[in-house]
Amino acid sequence: MSTIKKCGIITICGRPNVGKSTLTNALVGDKVAIVTNKPQTTRNRICGVLTRGESQFVFVDTPGLHRARTRLGDYMVEVVRQSVADVDAVVLVVEPIPHVGAPEEELIARIKGLNCPSVLVVNKVDTLERKEALLEVIQVYSQAHGFTAVVPLSAKTGEGVEELLGVLEDFLPQGPQLFPEDMTSDQPERQMMAEILREKLLLCLDKEIPHGTAVEITRFSEREDEVIEVDATIYCEKNSHKGIIIGKGGAMLKKVSSLARQDMERFMGTKIYLQTWVKVKENWRDNPAAIQNFGYHKE
Repeated sequence: MSTIKKCGIITICGRPNVGKSTLTNALVGDKVAIVTNKPQTTRNRICGVLTRGESQFVFVDTPGLHRARTRLGDYMVEVVRQSVADVDAVVLVVEPIPHVGAPEEELIARIKGLNCPSVLVVNKVDTLERKEALLEVIQVYSQAHGFTAVVPLSAKTGEGVEELLGVLEDFLPQGPQLFPEDMTSDQPERQMMAEILREKLLLCLDKEIPHGTAVEITRFSEREDEVIEVDATIYCEKNSHKGIIIGKGGAMLKKVSSLARQDMERFMGTKIYLQTWVKVKENWRDNPAAIQNFGYHKE
């Protein structure tokens, strides 16, 4: 058993859909955050943990910084603001576009107020046709802030991820580990089950409906034969949405549940018996009590 000598907290921030969750999963080497091609997938602050050699990295994956339109949106923005504070290093993830947008400007302003190293990660380099374009991106961001390091990478293919870990390891302070060595996430199992089901809703449904959904795990119990029974309620904001989620003859709900169950079984390493229901809770995203009930708590 190795002795952990260095341990640090690293926040991963950026605008919606730049690949923060994909990068967190790539760094940890395990799926700890849900990933879709839709913005604002992540709602909570998620810790991914990587322990290797004498170092432990604690990655904080934050929601994307966006203009809030609901109370839930306000909550998500506040989570970002709280996360970019009291950390050992900050990673700003951007797309390979030579322009510093308003969300990046706000995050850079916060980073400037911190007394810690900052790394610019230019993600999605696998999508660049001209490699010279990368230099333009780096130049524009270097003028906005003197980042401690710049790492171009592709979270999707894994290119550059090892290099980023090497850079971040230098920033870890001396100190004991914060999590057990075999732990990859601080998310409770019930919350991971809810997030997996929500990911499948985002993947299978279109446009605004999935963002108006929340998932509550009402039962999570292990039987003697090691099968885990999971009861989940999907909440949506309108009756018409409920019909779409269930689908013709229950087809959509069956598809979502089947995909979720497969991922749950991979995550838990055992058989899952999943039952799902759909209920309407109008305008829950503007209801502070409902937001808290669905597990979105400010630190």
